[in-house]
Amino acid sequence: MKVKKIKNRNIFWRLGYSLLCCALGWYLHGKFAPAYVPMNNNEIPHVLVSGLKTSDISAKKKYIAQVEAINSVDIVPQVSGYLEEILFKDGAYVNQNDNIFIIEQRRYKADLKSAEAAVKQLKNEYNRIKSLHKNKYMSDRDLDVAESNLLQAEAALDQAKLNLEHTEIKSPISGYIGKALVTKGNLVSSSTQKLARIVQTSPIRIAFSVSDKERSAFMQKAKESKNIGIDIVLPNGKTETASIDSLFFDNEVNATTATIPVYIDSENKDNLLVPGNYVDIYFRFGGSKEALLVPQMALSADVNGTYVMIAENNKIRQQYLELGDVIDDMQIVLSGLSGDEKVVIQGLQKIRNGSEVSVTDISANK
Repeated sequence: MKVKKIKNRNIFWRLGYSLLCCALGWYLHGKFAPAYVPMNNNEIPHVLVSGLKTSDISAKKKYIAQVEAINSVDIVPQVSGYLEEILFKDGAYVNQNDNIFIIEQRRYKADLKSAEAAVKQLKNEYNRIKSLHKNKYMSDRDLDVAESNLLQAEAALDQAKLNLEHTEIKSPISGYIGKALVTKGNLVSSSTQKLARIVQTSPIRIAFSVSDKERSAFMQKAKESKNIGIDIVLPNGKTETASIDSLFFDNEVNATTATIPVYIDSENKDNLLVPGNYVDIYFRFGGSKEALLVPQMALSADVNGTYVMIAENNKIRQQYLELGDVIDDMQIVLSGLSGDEKVVIQGLQKIRNGSEVSVTDISANK
């Protein structure tokens, strides 16, 4: 009797194990393969398809950087007077040597005329004394005094010319000028009073820091790489590829943080980078590496592997793939696709290999 009970118990265990395996198999099949829902004979299933895209998947190193102006200037008057003209619009781009302010010129023109008259008079006096000195009618001291007076007058004339030039304030650099800090008609003085600020935006400087230990490896990679690329994530989230005009390290390590600043000068023609911005930058050493990406929502799997459904001439073709890493909601395709295919991303449960379908391509809407 005991032997029979043991045999019956083994049968029950085997039956339970078989049922468990069947249930697990159906679960996995339902999870990794879309259920095929047969359609009516006269009804053609409709699917959404999308084209594939390529992306740069080269190894990148991320840094947090700050944008700096290479050149910036505070405009300070060199002479005193009433501000007569403001020759720019707030926030405008100004070129080097453009006139941007005019300080009252009447007084300085008058000073110039007075200095010119003084020079003319003293030059005549000097020439007269010089002639008399030659004939022994004037002493050496008289000639020296006349020459000294003439030189002082000429120096005053030079200063008068310079003061008149300073009444026309020119932009020392090309860049964007901020708002005028003093309005027309106000008295300005030749001191530390600022009239405006100009900031150069192209080229621009991007500054970040690396650790003291990382510096050597960074320099070695930069030396070995023929092509160094840099991608910048702008504050709006958009990524732009930037050129590198120059790259250099600061001349000392910060003892507190054990880091050393690195500076990149880059063109900024479209003025996407603004001094003061904090941005994420990604370095690529050795150039870019393009890879084909497929949406994860287009992937299905069965016992033979992972596959996609491709729509060609309103007919479905099943294609197995070899896949690489996942990037966001996409996956790298190592083999199986050329890049020109349209893969089904919605309606997979209604189709199978060889099905006829009607297609809506959403690639153009992306």
